Amino acid sequence: MRIATWNVNSIAARLPHVTAWLAEHQPDVLCLQEIKTETARFPVEVFAALGYEAAVHGQRTYNGVATLVRTGLADVQRGFPTDDDSAPARLLAVTAGPVRVVNVYVPNGAPRGSERFTGKLAWLARLRQYLDETADPGQPLALCGDYNVAPGGRDVFDPIRLAGEVLFTPEERAALAPLRDWGLVDSFRLHQTAPGLYSWWDYRQGAFRRNLGLRIDHIWVTAPLAAACTAAWIDVGPRRQERPSDHTPVVAEFALS
Repeated sequence: MRIATWNVNSIAARLPHVTAWLAEHQPDVLCLQEIKTETARFPVEVFAALGYEAAVHGQRTYNGVATLVRTGLADVQRGFPTDDDSAPARLLAVTAGPVRVVNVYVPNGAPRGSERFTGKLAWLARLRQYLDETADPGQPLALCGDYNVAPGGRDVFDPIRLAGEVLFTPEERAALAPLRDWGLVDSFRLHQTAPGLYSWWDYRQGAFRRNLGLRIDHIWVTAPLAAACTAAWIDVGPRRQERPSDHTPVVAEFALS
């Protein structure tokens, strides 16, 4: 089973990139973040023609998540159970075959020390509570998406320079610990140990060309999936295209019966 995640920074702007990538790589599940469109406007028919069923939790202009599944899409949950209609569209859970897939777009939180920053930390704490209440770490589950946090020094281009910057502050990295403690493993680091491997690069100052990036997009998995994980990688190809998203896909493969 191949699971991928990709912050596309507008599905309308990046639709040709996504359809081409799907046709080439054929993941079983693709989690999209920052789709920037209402649910009703998401191009469901385009993906159906490629063999994918779509679950969508959209929002006009900002936010929005969608999960594309080749077979076995079920049990769709949009947002936290206590969310009302005004809540930002940042979480979408589905069952894809034998795996529960939770697709998240964690708030950016900038600037540090602001209400947006404390709100980001609270959102991550709420995510842990959501897992406590709705999931079992002994079952196959993948938490996929744009976490907007780089977990460690090898996940950023300059850990000293960025130590106080949003996406790599001690507070944000500490906020990931409860997710690990619940029973999640970073699938990428099961197979890739080197520094300098990133999933996001700023559009400015030639950051991609200079590889001034951060690894903030993740597929964290429970023990049953960690044991079955055979490969994980970042595909930088889409970031080289014209008018790309500032993020690129992260992929993990699992040997599941």
